[in-house]
Amino acid sequence: MKKLLLQATVGIAVAILMTLLYLKLPQEFATFDSTLRDYLFKLRGPIPTTDNIVIIDLDEKSLKELGQWPWPRQQFAQLLTNLTEAGVGIMDFCELKARIDLTNLTEAGVGIIGLDIVFAEKDNSSPKEVFRRLGLPSDHVPDYDQILGQTIAQTPTIVGYFFALENDGLKPDGLTPNIPAIFIERKGENQEFLIQPYRPILNIPAIQNQAYSSGFFTMIPDADGIVRSVPLLLKYDGMIFPSLAFELIRIASGVKKVTINYSEVGVEEITLGKLAIPTDRNGRIFVNYRGPSHTFPYISATDVINKRIDPNLLNGKIALIGTSAAGLLDLRSTPFDNVFPGVEVHANIIDNIIAKDFIARPSWMVGVDLTLIIGAALIMAILYAFTPALIALTLALLAAAGLLIFDYWMLFSQGLIVNILFPLTTLLVIFLISMVLSYLLEARQKELIKNKFAKKVSPAVVEKLISNPDDMILDGEERYVTIFFSDIRGFTTLSEAMGSPKRLVQLLNRYMTPMTDIIIAHQGTIDKFIGDAIMSYWNAPNDVPNHEDEAVTAAIEQIEKLKELNAELAAEGTPPIDIGIGINTGLSTVGEMGSKGRADYTIIGDPVNLASRLEGLNKPYGSHIIISEFTKKGLKKEYVIRHLDLVRVKGKNKPVEIFEVLGFGPVTPEQQAMIDRYHEAIALYNASDFAGAKAIFEELEAKEHDQLYTVYIERCDHFIKNPPVAFDGVFTFTTK
Repeated sequence: MKKLLLQATVGIAVAILMTLLYLKLPQEFATFDSTLRDYLFKLRGPIPTTDNIVIIDLDEKSLKELGQWPWPRQQFAQLLTNLTEAGVGIMDFCELKARIDLTNLTEAGVGIIGLDIVFAEKDNSSPKEVFRRLGLPSDHVPDYDQILGQTIAQTPTIVGYFFALENDGLKPDGLTPNIPAIFIERKGENQEFLIQPYRPILNIPAIQNQAYSSGFFTMIPDADGIVRSVPLLLKYDGMIFPSLAFELIRIASGVKKVTINYSEVGVEEITLGKLAIPTDRNGRIFVNYRGPSHTFPYISATDVINKRIDPNLLNGKIALIGTSAAGLLDLRSTPFDNVFPGVEVHANIIDNIIAKDFIARPSWMVGVDLTLIIGAALIMAILYAFTPALIALTLALLAAAGLLIFDYWMLFSQGLIVNILFPLTTLLVIFLISMVLSYLLEARQKELIKNKFAKKVSPAVVEKLISNPDDMILDGEERYVTIFFSDIRGFTTLSEAMGSPKRLVQLLNRYMTPMTDIIIAHQGTIDKFIGDAIMSYWNAPNDVPNHEDEAVTAAIEQIEKLKELNAELAAEGTPPIDIGIGINTGLSTVGEMGSKGRADYTIIGDPVNLASRLEGLNKPYGSHIIISEFTKKGLKKEYVIRHLDLVRVKGKNKPVEIFEVLGFGPVTPEQQAMIDRYHEAIALYNASDFAGAKAIFEELEAKEHDQLYTVYIERCDHFIKNPPVAFDGVFTFTTK
């Protein structure tokens, strides 16, 4: 119970700590969480695209055939023209705008071109520009910028541009792109959540002004440089501007009105007609990447310009023009690849919107995360309270695996982003703390066990107890035990004979040492030394098979060892030691008992009291080992045993049959004859034939002087003179 309470306290403390870190420092740990989620993408692997997007690549092959970038604008215009003729632009803008539902896109397809390129400076290779620099008349000289602008106006091309997010040292020129759409913000408080850049970097007017619309291709990598989300909208100078991917979808779907829905924590979703696109609080869409680079089909730009392509590859598709060439510096890092063309990021976003398989993190996911954190902390802490280290490690690994499976399912089946880092960290912290606590508690328990049992039981038993500290051996419990009491007869006389306390203590030590060794050798537990008495028991704290036999065997060996010791004492002129032993078996309470500051592992109960009384009965019967009927019933080995009496000891109403153990078996014929004759006399005695019993007792006493026979002869004489009424054979002792 103490361990459970301690573990529960640890669980609560860790849950509070992790909750505070999660709520107060989310951004500081966001990168670690995102990195873990990247592995889930890699584990999932590539998935099919909607087959609506094709990438026209300004690749190394194109640069090698057509020359370094930038190409002459009229050459790029030819690229757009060839794409349109090949089937990309099969509809005019009126037809594009007529499409009102994005759900039709995957069936019918829409031909539209998006430029992941900005033409921010004039084409210096244009003849008009060359003539101007030379001071020559240029009125009828071709203007490549104008040619490209006119081509853009005549083809379904949406131009791109980008925003400088921070102050780059250049002042904004006040120009903004014209977007043929209405943006409505539905928010309560006057608080801005959309990202607000510093200034736009647009195409030159000859190109920008000719385009039907445009979209920015600005990306904002996470702190570790990986692009995991991309803004769909930015807010500049009080106006809202769409990304290239979003604007392509908006135009293709023919929707004019875009609504930004806010909650208390920021943007919740952006609606485009009937389609709701979930975003983060800043209007960024989490990219559900289809796979590594080149998951989408790539067509070399030079093949389009030189008409070396199958028109069916382009017919009705959304064509994105960008670059995979390393020298053009549009390579990004994504969960799949460290080198990923930026144009394919836009392709992924468009495909996400078409397929509607978004991944998002709505505001209510905070509750899910906190539930996982708190649940992981409390449940695992409590489980660890009942499990050893190896099982705890297995549980920790299973819990971590289960958590990752849950995160995987939520991410790719439900499209919801669950925080991975904090629940996993909670599991790890709880596991480590639990293991440390377990180690400390085990060490303390082992030390406690050593202190309690090192002098009570054998070293092997101590090691066994230490190896199983979780058995709660110190807690109170009821066990069937065999209790042993021994005491020195005539101790007062012996004390006087020794002459000094020092000699008496030395004698007691000589006696106690072998007696204790014998008990421990037979798996007994020494409870205490009471002056010259020894109290011990069997079958606690550890299970002892045949504990009745072990106790009786130890008693016999003590009597035999005492004979050897008395021989040594006689040679030294020291008085001999005589002892009595009482043994009883019964259900007793064992455990740690005492005051709060001072306690001991001991045993209490009626069987203990009876064992103590039996030890005291050795004196009147002149015996050395007396056992109760309960102990005799459990004996498996062969001993020399005879019935002693049916007695009612002081403090007890119920009579108990007691027996004297004379030694190890087997019984010799002579011994058996004496015991049989003795039991015959006992039978007559119990039948109230006191004269007949006396005769046999006297016969036995003449053959072998035994105080027991004398006791029964005296009883028979008493009952012959004073015949008892309703005699039951029970002798009641009124003293201990």
